Amino acid sequence: MATESVGKLSIAQHKEYFDRLALTWDSLFTPQILTRLSNIVTELDIKPGSCVLDVGSGTGVLVPFLTRAIGNEGTIIELDISARMLAEAKAKGFDNNTHYVQADIASIPMPQEVFDLVICYNVFPHFGNKLKALKEIVRVIKVNGRLAICHSMSREAVNNLHQTIGGVVGNDLLPDTVELYQLLTEAGLEKITLENSSERYLVVAHRKSREA
Repeated sequence: MATESVGKLSIAQHKEYFDRLALTWDSLFTPQILTRLSNIVTELDIKPGSCVLDVGSGTGVLVPFLTRAIGNEGTIIELDISARMLAEAKAKGFDNNTHYVQADIASIPMPQEVFDLVICYNVFPHFGNKLKALKEIVRVIKVNGRLAICHSMSREAVNNLHQTIGGVVGNDLLPDTVELYQLLTEAGLEKITLENSSERYLVVAHRKSREA
Protein backbone atom coordinates (compact mmCIF):
# COMPACT_ATOMS: atom_id res chain seq x y z
CA MET A 1 0.00 0.00 0.00
CA ALA A 2 2.85 2.37 0.77
CA THR A 3 4.34 1.92 -2.71
CA GLU A 4 0.95 2.39 -4.35
CA SER A 5 0.36 5.57 -2.33
CA VAL A 6 3.75 6.97 -3.31
CA GLY A 7 3.00 6.21 -6.96
CA LYS A 8 -0.34 7.98 -6.82
CA LEU A 9 1.27 10.93 -5.03
CA SER A 10 3.95 11.16 -7.71
CA ILE A 11 1.34 11.20 -10.48
CA ALA A 12 -0.58 13.94 -8.68
CA GLN A 13 2.61 15.95 -8.19
CA HIS A 14 3.57 15.62 -11.83
CA LYS A 15 0.07 16.61 -12.93
CA GLU A 16 0.19 19.73 -10.76
CA TYR A 17 3.70 20.56 -12.00
CA PHE A 18 2.76 20.39 -15.68
CA ASP A 19 -0.58 22.15 -15.11
CA ARG A 20 1.40 25.12 -13.82
CA LEU A 21 3.60 25.16 -16.93
CA ALA A 22 0.81 24.88 -19.49
CA LEU A 23 0.39 28.59 -20.26
CA THR A 24 4.10 29.15 -20.93
CA TRP A 25 4.99 25.74 -22.37
CA ASP A 26 5.04 26.81 -26.02
CA SER A 27 7.66 29.48 -25.30
CA LEU A 28 10.22 26.69 -24.85
CA PHE A 29 9.98 25.63 -28.49
CA THR A 30 12.39 27.74 -30.51
CA PRO A 31 12.46 27.57 -34.32
CA GLN A 32 15.56 25.40 -34.01
CA ILE A 33 13.78 22.88 -31.78
CA LEU A 34 10.73 22.83 -34.06
CA THR A 35 12.98 22.07 -37.02
CA ARG A 36 14.51 19.16 -35.12
CA LEU A 37 11.03 17.82 -34.32
CA SER A 38 9.92 18.18 -37.91
CA ASN A 39 12.98 16.21 -39.03
CA ILE A 40 12.31 13.45 -36.50
CA VAL A 41 8.71 13.01 -37.63
CA THR A 42 9.78 13.04 -41.28
CA GLU A 43 12.43 10.38 -40.68
CA LEU A 44 9.92 8.16 -38.90
CA ASP A 45 8.26 7.80 -42.32
CA ILE A 46 4.75 7.59 -40.90
CA LYS A 47 2.37 6.22 -43.51
CA PRO A 48 -0.74 8.16 -44.61
CA GLY A 49 -3.79 6.92 -42.76
CA SER A 50 -1.81 5.86 -39.70
CA CYS A 51 -3.22 5.96 -36.18
CA VAL A 52 -0.75 7.68 -33.84
CA LEU A 53 -0.72 8.00 -30.05
CA ASP A 54 1.16 11.09 -28.86
CA VAL A 55 2.02 10.37 -25.21
CA GLY A 56 2.70 13.30 -22.92
CA SER A 57 1.40 15.41 -25.75
CA GLY A 58 1.42 18.66 -23.82
CA THR A 59 0.13 21.60 -25.84
CA GLY A 60 0.19 19.64 -29.10
CA VAL A 61 3.58 20.73 -30.42
CA LEU A 62 3.87 17.56 -32.54
CA VAL A 63 0.38 17.74 -34.04
CA PRO A 64 1.21 19.88 -37.12
CA PHE A 65 4.04 17.53 -38.08
CA LEU A 66 2.03 14.38 -37.39
CA THR A 67 -0.99 15.72 -39.29
CA ARG A 68 1.15 16.36 -42.34
CA ALA A 69 2.43 12.79 -42.15
CA ILE A 70 -0.86 10.91 -41.64
CA GLY A 71 -3.00 12.93 -44.05
CA ASN A 72 -6.77 13.27 -43.97
CA GLU A 73 -7.45 9.59 -43.26
CA GLY A 74 -5.22 9.24 -40.21
CA THR A 75 -5.94 9.75 -36.52
CA ILE A 76 -3.96 11.38 -33.72
CA ILE A 77 -4.70 10.76 -30.04
CA GLU A 78 -3.18 13.37 -27.73
CA LEU A 79 -2.72 11.79 -24.29
CA ASP A 80 -1.54 13.70 -21.24
CA ILE A 81 -2.09 13.68 -17.48
CA SER A 82 -2.41 17.48 -17.48
CA ALA A 83 -5.87 18.84 -18.25
CA ARG A 84 -4.43 22.32 -18.69
CA MET A 85 -1.89 21.14 -21.27
CA LEU A 86 -4.68 19.45 -23.21
CA ALA A 87 -6.85 22.58 -22.94
CA GLU A 88 -4.06 24.63 -24.51
CA ALA A 89 -3.78 22.08 -27.32
CA LYS A 90 -7.54 22.08 -27.94
CA ALA A 91 -7.55 25.88 -28.11
CA LYS A 92 -5.29 25.71 -31.16
CA GLY A 93 -8.18 24.30 -33.19
CA PHE A 94 -6.43 21.37 -34.82
CA ASP A 95 -8.24 19.30 -37.46
CA ASN A 96 -10.95 16.82 -36.55
CA ASN A 97 -8.52 13.91 -36.85
CA THR A 98 -6.97 14.99 -33.52
CA HIS A 99 -8.58 13.78 -30.28
CA TYR A 100 -7.70 14.44 -26.63
CA VAL A 101 -7.49 12.02 -23.72
CA GLN A 102 -6.51 12.85 -20.14
CA ALA A 103 -5.00 9.72 -18.63
CA ASP A 104 -1.97 8.20 -16.97
CA ILE A 105 0.34 6.19 -19.21
CA ALA A 106 0.05 3.20 -16.86
CA SER A 107 -3.63 2.84 -17.78
CA ILE A 108 -4.33 3.89 -21.38
CA PRO A 109 -8.11 3.92 -21.98
CA MET A 110 -7.81 2.27 -25.40
CA PRO A 111 -8.33 -1.28 -26.68
CA GLN A 112 -5.47 -3.53 -27.72
CA GLU A 113 -3.53 -3.14 -30.97
CA VAL A 114 -4.90 0.24 -32.07
CA PHE A 115 -1.86 2.30 -33.00
CA ASP A 116 0.65 2.10 -35.82
CA LEU A 117 2.96 4.39 -33.88
CA VAL A 118 3.25 5.56 -30.29
CA ILE A 119 5.51 8.57 -29.90
CA CYS A 120 6.87 9.76 -26.55
CA TYR A 121 8.41 13.20 -26.91
CA ASN A 122 9.89 14.78 -23.77
CA VAL A 123 7.97 12.38 -21.52
CA PHE A 124 9.74 9.03 -21.06
CA PRO A 125 11.88 10.22 -18.10
CA HIS A 126 8.69 11.17 -16.24
CA PHE A 127 7.26 7.63 -16.23
CA GLY A 128 7.37 6.48 -12.62
CA ASN A 129 7.41 2.79 -13.52
CA LYS A 130 8.99 2.65 -16.95
CA LEU A 131 8.53 -1.08 -17.49
CA LYS A 132 4.84 -0.94 -16.59
CA ALA A 133 4.38 2.05 -18.88
CA LEU A 134 6.17 0.30 -21.74
CA LYS A 135 4.07 -2.84 -21.36
CA GLU A 136 0.92 -0.72 -21.50
CA ILE A 137 2.23 1.03 -24.60
CA VAL A 138 3.01 -2.30 -26.24
CA ARG A 139 -0.54 -3.45 -25.47
CA VAL A 140 -2.01 -0.71 -27.64
CA ILE A 141 0.50 -0.95 -30.50
CA LYS A 142 -0.41 -3.05 -33.51
CA VAL A 143 1.74 -6.09 -34.18
CA ASN A 144 4.90 -4.82 -35.92
CA GLY A 145 3.89 -1.25 -35.01
CA ARG A 146 6.48 1.08 -33.54
CA LEU A 147 7.38 3.05 -30.45
CA ALA A 148 9.48 6.20 -30.78
CA ILE A 149 11.07 7.84 -27.74
CA CYS A 150 12.57 11.22 -28.56
CA HIS A 151 13.98 14.48 -27.24
CA SER A 152 15.37 17.52 -29.02
CA MET A 153 18.61 17.29 -27.03
CA SER A 154 20.99 14.56 -25.89
CA ARG A 155 20.37 12.09 -23.07
CA GLU A 156 23.02 13.82 -21.00
CA ALA A 157 21.42 17.23 -21.53
CA VAL A 158 17.96 15.91 -20.63
CA ASN A 159 19.21 14.36 -17.40
CA ASN A 160 21.25 17.42 -16.47
CA LEU A 161 18.24 19.68 -17.09
CA HIS A 162 15.95 17.66 -14.85
CA GLN A 163 18.55 17.38 -12.10
CA THR A 164 19.13 21.14 -12.26
CA ILE A 165 15.40 21.90 -12.04
CA GLY A 166 15.10 19.46 -9.14
CA GLY A 167 11.93 19.01 -7.15
CA VAL A 168 9.26 16.86 -8.75
CA VAL A 169 11.36 16.16 -11.87
CA GLY A 170 14.77 15.99 -10.24
CA ASN A 171 14.95 12.20 -10.49
CA ASP A 172 13.16 11.90 -13.86
CA LEU A 173 16.02 10.56 -15.95
CA LEU A 174 16.63 8.73 -19.21
CA PRO A 175 18.20 5.34 -18.40
CA ASP A 176 21.54 4.31 -19.83
CA THR A 177 21.65 2.20 -22.98
CA VAL A 178 21.93 -1.16 -21.25
CA GLU A 179 18.98 -0.53 -18.94
CA LEU A 180 16.90 0.94 -21.77
CA TYR A 181 17.44 -2.10 -24.01
CA GLN A 182 16.50 -4.39 -21.12
CA LEU A 183 13.30 -2.45 -20.48
CA LEU A 184 12.28 -2.39 -24.13
CA THR A 185 13.03 -6.07 -24.67
CA GLU A 186 11.20 -7.17 -21.52
CA ALA A 187 8.19 -5.10 -22.55
CA GLY A 188 7.96 -6.97 -25.86
CA LEU A 189 9.85 -4.75 -28.28
CA GLU A 190 12.58 -5.59 -30.76
CA LYS A 191 14.58 -4.15 -33.70
CA ILE A 192 15.74 -1.35 -31.44
CA THR A 193 17.75 1.59 -32.79
CA LEU A 194 19.16 4.44 -30.71
CA GLU A 195 20.66 7.77 -31.69
CA ASN A 196 22.10 10.12 -29.07
CA SER A 197 23.63 13.37 -30.30
CA SER A 198 23.83 16.97 -29.19
CA GLU A 199 20.74 17.78 -31.29
CA ARG A 200 18.49 14.87 -30.42
CA TYR A 201 17.83 11.59 -28.69
CA LEU A 202 15.81 9.11 -30.72
CA VAL A 203 14.91 5.51 -29.94
CA VAL A 204 12.75 3.44 -32.27
CA ALA A 205 11.55 -0.06 -31.44
CA HIS A 206 9.03 -2.45 -33.02
CA ARG A 207 6.42 -4.55 -31.29
CA LYS A 208 7.27 -8.22 -31.65
CA SER A 209 5.16 -10.37 -33.92
CA ARG A 210 2.98 -12.98 -32.27
CA GLU A 211 5.22 -15.72 -33.65
CA ALA A 212 8.32 -14.24 -32.03
